[in-house]
Amino acid sequence: MNKVKHYLNPPALAFKQAGSFVLYSSLIGWNKSLQWLIRHGFSTLPVSAGAIGMGCIGFPNHPVWEITTACNERCLHCHANGGKPQKDELNTAEGFRLIEDIAKCEEFRMLVYTGGEPLVRKDLFDLLAYSQKIGFKNVIATNAIDIDDAMAKELKKLGVYGLAISLDHIDPEVHNHIRQRKDAFELALRGIEACRKNGIILQINITAMEYNINKIQEILQFADKADAAIVLNYQLVSVGRAANIEEKVISIEKNRSLMNNLLKWQKDITPIIEPVASPQYWPNMLIKKGKFQDYHIKIAKNFFHGCTAGIGLAYIKPNGDIWPCPFVEVSAGNVREKPFNEIWRNSEYLQKLRNRDNLGGSCGNCRFNVLCGGCRGKAWAASGDSFAEDPTCFIPDDIKLKK
Repeated sequence: MNKVKHYLNPPALAFKQAGSFVLYSSLIGWNKSLQWLIRHGFSTLPVSAGAIGMGCIGFPNHPVWEITTACNERCLHCHANGGKPQKDELNTAEGFRLIEDIAKCEEFRMLVYTGGEPLVRKDLFDLLAYSQKIGFKNVIATNAIDIDDAMAKELKKLGVYGLAISLDHIDPEVHNHIRQRKDAFELALRGIEACRKNGIILQINITAMEYNINKIQEILQFADKADAAIVLNYQLVSVGRAANIEEKVISIEKNRSLMNNLLKWQKDITPIIEPVASPQYWPNMLIKKGKFQDYHIKIAKNFFHGCTAGIGLAYIKPNGDIWPCPFVEVSAGNVREKPFNEIWRNSEYLQKLRNRDNLGGSCGNCRFNVLCGGCRGKAWAASGDSFAEDPTCFIPDDIKLKK
């Protein structure tokens, strides 16, 4: 059995983590940075094991395994079309082998289980126990429907260090409508409380869309009061079931306003806010501070990575396909045909995606592509080409385009 190598904070990794925190804090003027460090700093290290900076979907590097499409909700915006399980999902033995092969990639030291809803898969505890035995720090992305105090205790025993709980609105009726379940809100709150009570790191996931765009600040304030350490602010990307509500995708102007507001709101709340599907957040941070000359970018690229699709993020579908992210519906290979570590290392598609010189349009000609790279998911959703320019970029051409 291949074991995960958990050498404690090697110098290069510690530098990346500390540097990201210091640079982020100073650029934003984060008033609660010391408070976050005291309350969450060291306890989040296992959750961010392997982190080399800040970027989309939290950070590079980490693998996310969508273990099933089965779900006890029917969210309007679900990229996975959650509901019934797929007929060809990896079985338990195949799951064990996948976990072993992920462990052969030394940059991966934590494993995220998602869905669908991972807690409805009957062998989840077996999978968690196996990845814990190998040495992974486990994280679960969940709607929290099934998380009560007893469940939280059991998950903690199985090496679950963090729970990423979705919250789409602070109005129960709207949250329940989005999730198509009448008790979704009250059960999510129960899960949040169970998470806090049992000392599991809490992350709140928000998906910004027309349903809630005017309430994002209030959701962030709720997350702060709930003692969340991290908030991932997703944006609706029109893939999966979300393609049916494409009119709920926020406009470029609302995207610009939201990214500017996140910079402003971060100053006075404790959780770290990281945007998902809008990597323009990182160059915009530099631009707002007037620090976007080439030497500023050269420094910042060591800590801010923008889109991590296929670069630091591996997204494993229930049938074993390896996608670069949940919004880029392109398979780099299948673990039933080739081991995960070989696909991750050698896939021609992923290697091409990792070189941002291969990006097209304004993303390929952008000074900031080392910090941003555009959202590959939005590019894919708009054009069917994961190398196309991000059609929702709001950075002005006169600033971003290479001379």
